[in-house]
Amino acid sequence: MGTVAQPVTDPAAAKSTGMDVSLEHIVKAYGEHVVLDDVSLSVREGEVCAIIGPSGAGKSTLLRCINLLERPDSGTIRVGDTTIDAGQEVGGKQLHGLRRQVGMVFQSFNLFPHLTVLRNIALPQERVLGRSRAEAEDRAMELLQRVGLGDKPAQYPSRCSGGQQQRVAIARALALDPKVMLFDEPTSALDPELGLEVLAVMRELADEGMTMIVVTHEMQFARDVSDHLIVMGHGTVLEEGQPEKIFTDPATDRTRRFLRAVLER
Repeated sequence: MGTVAQPVTDPAAAKSTGMDVSLEHIVKAYGEHVVLDDVSLSVREGEVCAIIGPSGAGKSTLLRCINLLERPDSGTIRVGDTTIDAGQEVGGKQLHGLRRQVGMVFQSFNLFPHLTVLRNIALPQERVLGRSRAEAEDRAMELLQRVGLGDKPAQYPSRCSGGQQQRVAIARALALDPKVMLFDEPTSALDPELGLEVLAVMRELADEGMTMIVVTHEMQFARDVSDHLIVMGHGTVLEEGQPEKIFTDPATDRTRRFLRAVLER
């Protein structure tokens, strides 16, 4: 099954590598169906923000709006020094600048089945960052060691477990040196044991100070690892704040019902 990533021991690696993210008045609709209704949030550099809530709340759509995989109908997106007004045309250079700063890990692994694990991580570096094959593969090996898969570079994705494939996907995102990492239910397709492998890597990233926004159904992760918790429902933010406060004393009945449903099953 492979080894789980080990804690970082290099003090230099523990420095914050993230940047601020803010969304203001984001609206997204598909015809008559409003998925996001005037949603705003702010995530500080080095902060782990967890987003929880029932299915259909708009969580994944909100995450995809940050790097414009989904184009909001209106609102403003800011990542570091890059600001996007959803109501205006976004140029290619501006879009590239935004996406260069944001890495994303999806529910499905989205690995190239015909490429080895090593090439899955190296090829995007060559295409996006212009690194040589040797440089890209050296960086890929560093990251495979970091996520506990240093023995897997020659394997193909189909020969790896789901937890291993998701860790490869995380390594691939990190290889492009993002300042912010987005995770969209990264363990939802995995059984609990394999999910723990992925959560261990995410905890390590959090300890290093990576700015992270995580849509998750892993309530223990949301409670213990995140600095900032957002609860969504019906396309809006129901409440946000300190995770422990929300878990022990939710402010809204809807949050209370949701937490009772997920924690007592």
